[in-house]
Amino acid sequence: MKDSVIKVGGLFSLFGGLAFVGVFTYLAVYFNYPDILDGDAYQVLPKLVAGGSEMRTIWAIYAFLPLVLIPAGLGSYAYLKERNHSLALGGLLFATVAALANMLGLMRWPSIHWILAEGFASSTAEQQATIDAVFQGLNVYLGNYIGEFLGEITLNAWFLTIGLILCRVEGKIRYFGFFALLTAVLGFIGAFRNVTSAVSMVSEINNSLLPVFLVALGILLIRAKKAA
Repeated sequence: MKDSVIKVGGLFSLFGGLAFVGVFTYLAVYFNYPDILDGDAYQVLPKLVAGGSEMRTIWAIYAFLPLVLIPAGLGSYAYLKERNHSLALGGLLFATVAALANMLGLMRWPSIHWILAEGFASSTAEQQATIDAVFQGLNVYLGNYIGEFLGEITLNAWFLTIGLILCRVEGKIRYFGFFALLTAVLGFIGAFRNVTSAVSMVSEINNSLLPVFLVALGILLIRAKKAA
C-alpha cells in the first residue's frame, strides 16, 4: 500500500512539473505572462477577455494545477517518514498549504478577474477606475500575499524538508537532497521579489528550476522500491 502511495505521488509530481511548463508557455506566448502582472486593469483586462473561452480554460487549468502538490506531498511523506517522521510530516503539511494558497491566488483569473474583464470595455470612466482599484487590490491580496508569498514560502519549505532528510542519506540519493536544498533556498529568496527588485533574477531562475525539481522528484518517487 505504501509503495502505491509513493508511486502515485510521483506520478502527480511528474505530471505537475510537465503541465506547469505547458501552461506557463501558453500564457507567456499569448498573454505576456508573467510580465503582464505588473500592468493595471486598462492594460490587462482587455487582453484577458480577448483570449476568449480558451484563455479562460487555460487559467482554470492553471488554477487547479497546484492541487497536484497534495498527492505529491503525500508520496514524499510515505517515502521519507521512516528516515525522519517529523520532517516528512512537516513537508506534507507545507505541500498542502502551498497547494491551497497557490490555487486561491490563481483562481482569481478565470473567476473574479474574468467577470471584471467582461464589463470593463462597456463601463464608464468612473466605473473603470473602480474596476481598476478592485483588480489591483485582488492582485495584491490574492496574488502577491496569498499565492506568491505564502504559496511559495510553504512550497519551498516542503522542498527544504526533503533536502534536509535526503542530504543525510548515504549514496547518490544525497545529491538529490542537495538539489532540493538549492531549490528551496532560491525559492525563499525569490519569494521576496515583490519587496525588492534585487532578487528578480533569482526569482526567474527559480521559476525555471521549479518544474525541473517536480519532474525529478516524480521520477525519484516512481522508481522508489522502499522508503529512503
